[in-house]
Amino acid sequence: MNAGCVILACTLLAGASSGSKAGQPLKPPCRPGFSHNFYTVIVSRDVLHGQSILKDTSLSSERVKFEDCQRSREVGFFSSDPNFGVRPDGTVYAEQEVANLSEPVQFMVTARGLHDPHIWETTVKLALAGHPHPLPLTKIGIEEMLSRVWESQPRIIKFPRKHQRGSSSNGLRRQKRDWVIPPINVPENSRGPFPHMLVRIRSDQDKDVGIRYSITGAGADQPPSGIYNIDPISGNMFVTQPLDREERASFHLRAHAVDMNGNQVENPIDLYIYVIDMNDNRPEFQNQVYNGSVAEGSKPGSSVMQVTATDSDDSTTANGMVRYRILSQTPHSPIPNMFTINSETGDIVTVAAGLDREKVSQYTIIVQATDMEGNLNFGLSNTATALISITDINDNPPELTVRTFSGEVPENKVNVVVTNLTVVDRDQPHSPNWNAVYRIVSGDPSGHFTIRTNPITNEGMLTVVKPVDFEMNRAFMLTVVVSNQAHLASGIQSSLQSTAGVTISVQDVNEPPVFPVNPKMIRFEEGVPAGTTLTVFAAQDPDHFVHQSVRYSKLSDPANWLKINRTNGQITTMALLDRESMYVKNNVYEATFLAFDSGKSGSPQASGTGTLQIYLIDVNDNAPVLIPREAQVCERARPNSKVNITASDADADPNVGPFVFELPSFPASVRRNWTISRLSGDYAQLRLRIPYLEAGVYEIPIIVSDSGNPPLTNRSVIRVKVCPCDDNGDCSATGAVAAAGLGTGAIIAILICIIILLSMVLLFVVWMKRREKERQAKPLLIDPEDDVRDNILKYDEEGGGEEDQDYDLSQLQQPESLEHIINKPSGVRRVDERPVIAESQYPVRPSLPHPGDIGDFINDGLRAADNDPTAPPYDSLLVFDYEGSGSTAGSVSSLNSTSSGDQDYDYLNDWGPRFKKLADLYGGGDDD
Repeated sequence: MNAGCVILACTLLAGASSGSKAGQPLKPPCRPGFSHNFYTVIVSRDVLHGQSILKDTSLSSERVKFEDCQRSREVGFFSSDPNFGVRPDGTVYAEQEVANLSEPVQFMVTARGLHDPHIWETTVKLALAGHPHPLPLTKIGIEEMLSRVWESQPRIIKFPRKHQRGSSSNGLRRQKRDWVIPPINVPENSRGPFPHMLVRIRSDQDKDVGIRYSITGAGADQPPSGIYNIDPISGNMFVTQPLDREERASFHLRAHAVDMNGNQVENPIDLYIYVIDMNDNRPEFQNQVYNGSVAEGSKPGSSVMQVTATDSDDSTTANGMVRYRILSQTPHSPIPNMFTINSETGDIVTVAAGLDREKVSQYTIIVQATDMEGNLNFGLSNTATALISITDINDNPPELTVRTFSGEVPENKVNVVVTNLTVVDRDQPHSPNWNAVYRIVSGDPSGHFTIRTNPITNEGMLTVVKPVDFEMNRAFMLTVVVSNQAHLASGIQSSLQSTAGVTISVQDVNEPPVFPVNPKMIRFEEGVPAGTTLTVFAAQDPDHFVHQSVRYSKLSDPANWLKINRTNGQITTMALLDRESMYVKNNVYEATFLAFDSGKSGSPQASGTGTLQIYLIDVNDNAPVLIPREAQVCERARPNSKVNITASDADADPNVGPFVFELPSFPASVRRNWTISRLSGDYAQLRLRIPYLEAGVYEIPIIVSDSGNPPLTNRSVIRVKVCPCDDNGDCSATGAVAAAGLGTGAIIAILICIIILLSMVLLFVVWMKRREKERQAKPLLIDPEDDVRDNILKYDEEGGGEEDQDYDLSQLQQPESLEHIINKPSGVRRVDERPVIAESQYPVRPSLPHPGDIGDFINDGLRAADNDPTAPPYDSLLVFDYEGSGSTAGSVSSLNSTSSGDQDYDYLNDWGPRFKKLADLYGGGDDD
């Protein structure tokens, strides 16, 4: 404890549990009030001024904590002891000078809201640091202490008298300060008997008037109610049940005295009841299992871990003072007591050397915590387990299992594991203290080998990273050293077994022939003739100790220009070399050749490839060409009526531009009508020389020459279309057509269009002929399924005849005048009216036709309908909206259906199969 430091210890409610379900503590809802119901303040002796404490001296750097749940309420603190108080920030201080604090002082602090009727209370106990604690009590001593506590209570508490004295001539008086009622101490867990009398409350006026006593406050008439009561007549105050200091450490009651009528006789007095702590709670460890660690090889006194146990009893008394000790250690190696524990703080430290993880990696310690300052006879105890892991240090160097390793490797191979170097390390596996690092310290100056560590087995894989040559080195003798990723611990020396030798034998293999210069570059002018020797492209056999012959063949020759001599590798041409060929890239032609040996005994042939690059020097073998091949100009010379010409040459500089452009002298019309001028080295401009040239297509020859030595000349023809132009200098549509000639594509397009039109006309004619045949094949104007002549029609109701109907038959007659029809508005026309145009003359059927005339009558009507312009289409039913000027037949009503005359219906048999049914009905009367 530092000087001037005040330790504020909070004692929680006894038996309170802070457990949680599923390892997740449940946060309780916020409730306004003090954070604890009991505070123990240890006052440092540094705040004493001699033996006293000066006024306004703060006793604690900590505070009495009050939680207002963020309601920002204004709370004032009031102390039951006039010597001590609590500031608004919760600091405990001396309200006045205190002469002595040799004995602990306990008082109650009340919190009242300035604008809130709620009241909260807590108990504060002050004890001077270093105060000698009473010796442990025996069972008899505890009983005696309880009896002394009961006997030390004031037997009678009287209401204070009201002393008054004169203060001035005006008769004003002031009241003397009330007496301080001493607190009432009640031991917790008392066995009774109950109710047990505590004190007697008495008023001096009980001799004059009848007095009734009562008490109020938490524990009396407020929750927890019923703990204390009072005899209203005698004033005897009782406690009715055992108390638990860890549940509630103090009570604040008020005693009242009234007469028989309920009038107040005395001012209420405050009664403070403090619960005296008893050792009824054993220490509780924060964890049942603690985990700690210490490095192996640690010196004595090295800190390992700390265990902590708390006791709900009063920490200012022996009841709450916890002491620690180690009960057992497992295993007992190297000695049974490798660790010790600070009895007051719970710090575990080492007490002996010899911790070795490779021998013991973990210790199990059983720690006991006992209250009553560790008195095992009267204190309560609890135990916890401490698991101490011994952490690894690099105190064991890696050691190779053998002093010499060997292996073999074929020449010219890489990424081949020659051998595995095995190592032993007793440190923690897969840690920097265990991981091996291998180094080659001698025997490999060219860096042909490296050693990679296998992360699982910690073995060293000696691997070839640079090809070895049997003809240069037939064997290697390496020296290898192994170490750890982490440095060895202080005082640990490397082992002699950390170094070993490795012998590597190189195996000879048949190596392929090698071209000394690969790729090989040669320079030649293009156009060299076939059969020209270019170079000798020979390869060498690396196997010096075995004589083998080398043969050659062509592997890749894109243009098929070259051939190689099979025995000596001489390259000759088979065709003309052309720099402008598609197979030449950036003036370089590449060909690949194969060289192979005859093979050793038991080994196949080995082959190698070589690339020959031929740089072709350009010669002037390509004449220039002109673009574009076609152009157009206006028939009248204008400033912008010109043709820009560009010359290009497949050769390279200096056999290209600047080019020379000129018009030929023949035919003479070319130079007479046109002129050409060079704009730059590669560009020229062609324009009309005369003001006007008739529209048409002209072929203009132009001679262009390059700058080669000697130069090459080319005669190119440009088709120029001369056409009339608009104001903007563009060819008009009419002029363009007139000036343009029909090309092959245009002629083909025109022919295709003509063929399509003829095909459409032919299809239409065929379709019309087919319709005509179908129309002529129909015997009637209606479909056969609509023909009702062969059917018997059933009429559900016949009516009474025309004489019984009020019909105006005049509407069916031909009107004398058509004016009312012609003068009708357009679009309005009755379907039973005659068309306004002249209609065709249909044949009139005789009144008594001969059966043989029916066919002629129908054919005549069909011809008239076909030639009738007013008739509807052929494929639709004819709609007759006018029935004519009259009927040649008489009235149907005049027929007598009941006539008895016989008629011969045999002629129906001559009408064909359609009338057969009718003939059977009427002609078979004799058979009935």
